[in-house]
Amino acid sequence: MFAFFRPATHRAPLPTDRIDSTYRRLRWQIFAGIFFGYAGYYLLRKNFSLAMPYLIDEGYTRGELGVAISAIAIAYGFSKFLMGLVSDRSNPRYFLPFGLLLSAAVMFVFGFAHWATSSVAIMFVLLFINGWAQGMGWPPSGRTMVHWWSQKERGSVVSTWNVAHNVGGGLIGPLFLLGLGWTNDWHAAFYVPAAVAVLVAVFAFAAMRDTPQSVGLPPVEEYKNDYPEGYDASHEQEISTRQIFVDYVLRNKLLWYIALANVFVYLLRYGVLDWAPTYLKEAKHFTVDTTSWAYFFYEWAGIPGTLLCGWMSDKIFRGNRGLTGIVFMALVTVATLVYWLNPPGHPTIDMAALFAIGFLIYGPVMLVGLQALELAPKKAAGTAAGFTGLFGYLGGSVAASAAMGVIVDHFGWDGGFMLLVASCVLAIVFLLPTLKHTRVAGHSREAVA
Repeated sequence: MFAFFRPATHRAPLPTDRIDSTYRRLRWQIFAGIFFGYAGYYLLRKNFSLAMPYLIDEGYTRGELGVAISAIAIAYGFSKFLMGLVSDRSNPRYFLPFGLLLSAAVMFVFGFAHWATSSVAIMFVLLFINGWAQGMGWPPSGRTMVHWWSQKERGSVVSTWNVAHNVGGGLIGPLFLLGLGWTNDWHAAFYVPAAVAVLVAVFAFAAMRDTPQSVGLPPVEEYKNDYPEGYDASHEQEISTRQIFVDYVLRNKLLWYIALANVFVYLLRYGVLDWAPTYLKEAKHFTVDTTSWAYFFYEWAGIPGTLLCGWMSDKIFRGNRGLTGIVFMALVTVATLVYWLNPPGHPTIDMAALFAIGFLIYGPVMLVGLQALELAPKKAAGTAAGFTGLFGYLGGSVAASAAMGVIVDHFGWDGGFMLLVASCVLAIVFLLPTLKHTRVAGHSREAVA
């Protein structure tokens, strides 16, 4: 079924005098491919949140819409994990653009077929398909990074790539306003970003490549003379699905801890993000254009925040990802309290608090993904990242969508924010056991047992 995506075959080695220049050129090109390709996924991830105030005006309850939007998280959690297994044995050049095109197709349906929002069941099914397609973005990106950048470079590379979340997610609001101005149709929240995503998919396919060996280059460990502990030639060979899943995921205790922490990191991340347009309109009396820009600022605040977190993790905390995550989660707790307790009529404080949450939360999101890459061999990177994503989305994002909507319907926004603050505390609790992990794990079975 997935033969179309199978990894590219190895080519004959390039002449020695061409290796450095080819590596340099392709690494810039490939990074652009996975960066903008993954940003394209986020153009199509949270469009439904911008449409929810209009759907509430049409008669849907917050609880009903919370159930509908939870389909994305449910599908994405399973897909990121299962597609991670497929991605580890696939060519990311085909894998990533295909998922992006599939996601764009669903958004076009939402935008142009009015029956798409005629019932909660239909919305749930369409959002489930979109969530499954969305799971095809992270794993091929992770596979690409561990093949093209060595361990000493990876902290900076992953943190820089991770801001693609914010670039794509932040552009949804302005694109929606642009489409709304052109068409006076709130369905533009779906079809305008989808049109841009199609162009991004074409670019990603043109820019991306599979492994260095597929273009005649040596493994990156050889090129950078940066070999992880226990590295040998076997690490360049594809490994079985059973080895990936059992040996390098299920037996990895630290991976379980960061996966559980990820539940609560994602609950906070999406509990704020999914409900920001509705919360700001209902509780703080923001207008539609102001809520769209608030959405933009939340996402784009994560760009400097993620870069700062990556730098602090490497330079100040000396590779202690757990301690870095705890510091950022403690600060995001304070920002969440301000966002909640600030009374209506002080929009500058609301915007500053939302900016601060966005600035701080994407660092821990990035660190979980980085730790997953560091705790597994590169041939299992997609699966390890998918495992933490499975917990984050099935636990955290589903609760942020469905549970948050139901809690707000029954207990008001105060009840919803109590859930968000509790999630901050629990994320810190599950990061505590990882404090002793301050170095990249080797690829031996003992390193992950």
